[in-house]
Amino acid sequence: MSITLNTSIVSVEWLHQHLDASNLVVLDATISKKSGDGIRIPKARFFSIKQKFSDVSAQFPNTFPNKEQFQDEARKLRINKDSAIIVYDDKGIYSSPRAWWLFKCFGFENVAVLDGGLPQWQLKGFNTTSYTVEVYDYGNFDAELNPSLITDFEGLQSFIESPNSLILDARSKARFNCEVPEPREGLRSGTITNSKNLPYTELLDGYCLKSTKELSEIFSKLVTGESTLVFSCGSGITACILALAATECNFESLTVYDGSWTEYGTLTDKQMNDNHWTRDELIAYILLYASHSDLIEDNHERNVIISKVDMQTFQKIHDEFDNDNDYQSIQKILKGIEEHNYSKEDISLLLADIKVLFFSDGDYDVMERYMLNTFKKLLN
Repeated sequence: MSITLNTSIVSVEWLHQHLDASNLVVLDATISKKSGDGIRIPKARFFSIKQKFSDVSAQFPNTFPNKEQFQDEARKLRINKDSAIIVYDDKGIYSSPRAWWLFKCFGFENVAVLDGGLPQWQLKGFNTTSYTVEVYDYGNFDAELNPSLITDFEGLQSFIESPNSLILDARSKARFNCEVPEPREGLRSGTITNSKNLPYTELLDGYCLKSTKELSEIFSKLVTGESTLVFSCGSGITACILALAATECNFESLTVYDGSWTEYGTLTDKQMNDNHWTRDELIAYILLYASHSDLIEDNHERNVIISKVDMQTFQKIHDEFDNDNDYQSIQKILKGIEEHNYSKEDISLLLADIKVLFFSDGDYDVMERYMLNTFKKLLN
């Protein structure tokens, strides 16, 4: 008996009933183990995300493999065109959605995640076996990349700027809000511009995914009409949990940002470190940042800024400012002040310019007062 999967997730009871299906392939996508370690669901083959199904020569972890690599490694696991694939991991739902998403990215749809994974399988009292050395016949799996399901740093920029896209970050609230350091050594804290936080743990009920109704209620609080959802996390693993949950809720236009915060935080940090403004560019950026203290950049404020710098400088810096988040703006300002060796007199003149900016529309409001005090503390 061969099977065709019409869902993205199956229960452990379902898998137990279908273990003898002729075209069934069970894949263990656990990240922490090595091939052949520990216990497995009967007949499971080890799907090594880190070593076999990632580009290990890339700068960032878990980088998307090319078509040839994915196809060859899948064939080595005796995966065929007509296989029905169930993927699981030893945490419940953690890394298995990454394997599921990889297959979808390479054009294979007959694949599903095991809800609750190995822990749920064991809770139900189903048998496990030890890994043994196994050599598989070469399969005939064919990979065909679907580029719409994955994006990189360059591609992400169009989603950041699009009003029809929403970027959801699967990291914890503490990491997203920069309250704790990133676990990856040397990686700065921060968030992707225009992203919102949806910790992957909020989608789980114990080891399993929450019900479709519960998931829909969670997404409805964040999605406000955007046609494309883009998922990110630390390094491209838990973002796929969000993709799985969104698929269960029948969202159709879904993309995973492969490099996630590890790539974005590194590359934007490099951009900040490589940034060398002229003094006029720095002034334009600071005044632009100040003008947004009340979230409104009116014509009076715009005219003040243009009176301090030329129009070309203003437009160049405005485009850069629009693409930066608050953390990036502060870091750039501090770096610029240091780079141009601002004296106390220079800072006093700058604060005076900021005050002129605030008074330009005749309304020196509470937010502007707060911003001026913030600048005084920041620059002194």
